[in-house]
Amino acid sequence: MNKVLYIILIFLFSLTVLSCSSDDTEKIKDTLVDPVADSVDTIVDPVADSVDTVVDTVADVVAVDNSGNGETTSSISYVAVGSSGTILTSDNGTTWTSRTSGTTKGLRDVIYANSKFVSVGASGTILTSDNGTTWTSRTSGTSNLLRDVIYANSKFVSVGASGTILTSDNGTTWTSMTSGTTKGLRSIAYGCILPACTRSISTFVTVGESGTIFTSSNGTTWTSRTSPTSKKLRGITYGSSDDPIFVAVGRTGTILTSSGNGRSWTERDSGTTTKFNGITYGNSTYVTVGNSGTILNSTDGTSWTERTSGTALGLEGVTFANSKFVSVGASGTILTSDNGTTWTSQTTGTSNSLFEVTYKE
Repeated sequence: MNKVLYIILIFLFSLTVLSCSSDDTEKIKDTLVDPVADSVDTIVDPVADSVDTVVDTVADVVAVDNSGNGETTSSISYVAVGSSGTILTSDNGTTWTSRTSGTTKGLRDVIYANSKFVSVGASGTILTSDNGTTWTSRTSGTSNLLRDVIYANSKFVSVGASGTILTSDNGTTWTSMTSGTTKGLRSIAYGCILPACTRSISTFVTVGESGTIFTSSNGTTWTSRTSPTSKKLRGITYGSSDDPIFVAVGRTGTILTSSGNGRSWTERDSGTTTKFNGITYGNSTYVTVGNSGTILNSTDGTSWTERTSGTALGLEGVTFANSKFVSVGASGTILTSDNGTTWTSQTTGTSNSLFEVTYKE
């Protein structure tokens, strides 16, 4: 009799887990797993990528509004992506329209480069679009979660779970590279010393689980670098100012900086223990965003000031383009700012989590 009861309880528990939305599961993971993982990264990190893959795979099927709100294909400038295959477009960063992505997989990042939008996400999902409205699925050659994608040195480079690194010359055909790690890679950036930006002084840098940092001059061959932290690093950017540096952010308010080539790193005091999820550079200002609506900015990457976001919801990504900062996050949150200091909430029409946003130059 007891065995029968155990079987019934296990069955009911399984149904409960599977019925959770991706957003609810992400919130539970952030609340329960992350605080523990900060203390025991060596235990949690090997499992984390599998957890994220399951979370994104168990996605909600959402209704999509394609009314357009007067927005034409040629006027689309901003594209935001998120859970359950969510894609939103806007011509001004203020008014947003939902688009059909053709997938229910979580989309983690999106960029515009080489005359096309490229988005990556759960289960090795890669989508491309010439206009932001019609999207085509591409074969990635992996089922691992893809977290980030950039375009530099005439190639796309995407990173993700289990040390996954993919490259592509056109965004359509992708090739797997050897990273030298099985740690999850969360973000990637590219920097070069202006104005030359030659291959000999340019660097790709990717960061991830357990403070992992790898660099590459070509996106193909990667070298592990010593990190001053064991915290998970979740975002990285490069400031192309007179004194350019890489800035990486992560758990418990972690901020690292590196001058020049990304080989040596210094930990900075952020003044908070809140988890950072994304970072960008623009208008001579670094802006990082994170849990509980946290926004900090800095002009040098060393001294940071917390700003009022107007929301307590988690912020996942941030970009700077067209003289405007745009941040996205939980429950369809989109905030905009002209200076990285004062922020305004925008209406999106979705309650799905948004993970990243890009701009079509």
